[in-house]
Amino acid sequence: MKVKVVTRILEANERIAAENRRLFDEAKVYVINLMSAPGAGKTSLLEKTIKELNGKIKTAVIEGDIAGTSDAERIGSLGVPVIQINTGGACHLDANMISEVLGEIPLKETNLLFVENVGNLVCPAEFAIGEDIKAMLLSLTEGDDKPLKYPLMFQESSALIINKIDLLPHTNASIDKIKKDAISLNPLLKIFEVSCKTGEGISKWTDWLTKKVRT
Repeated sequence: MKVKVVTRILEANERIAAENRRLFDEAKVYVINLMSAPGAGKTSLLEKTIKELNGKIKTAVIEGDIAGTSDAERIGSLGVPVIQINTGGACHLDANMISEVLGEIPLKETNLLFVENVGNLVCPAEFAIGEDIKAMLLSLTEGDDKPLKYPLMFQESSALIINKIDLLPHTNASIDKIKKDAISLNPLLKIFEVSCKTGEGISKWTDWLTKKVRT
């Protein structure tokens, strides 16, 4: 019985995600579903990315959290449209949550929409929201065992951003192991090594984004 219930939930989500995708395509908005564990640096990555893209690409952000508005406030201070979704306990955003706030995003004036999903290494990968791609952020401080422990996140993503490389000397993590294991799960995965603190590697990430976005 549980399998049938889960199947119905996912099927309903896919229908709404398809409608979201139609609206995004109609407005020519490129949508990235950004996923990671809590504290990996999603908001910091968005801050660096928005600053780097300033004047080049019109960006908007949907922030997903269980509670609170601090991330939305940080993004809003950069002068881009931002909407906060508080799930009230749910461990991920779904297509219906996104659908309910789309009227508050100026889609026709936006080229690139980031959806910062709830910090979680499991649930967000299971639910489409109408995105063009999923991107996975992994910090070195989480360790190099995460690709094989949480394979779906890496299998579903088109890009992997390895953050906090400035802390490499202070960890036992191996970037090479992360990359090797991630590629074994998803040979087409595009991998970026960045430090949101120092800015290292951010330009390579934003250059790639610029080529993907439909302007």
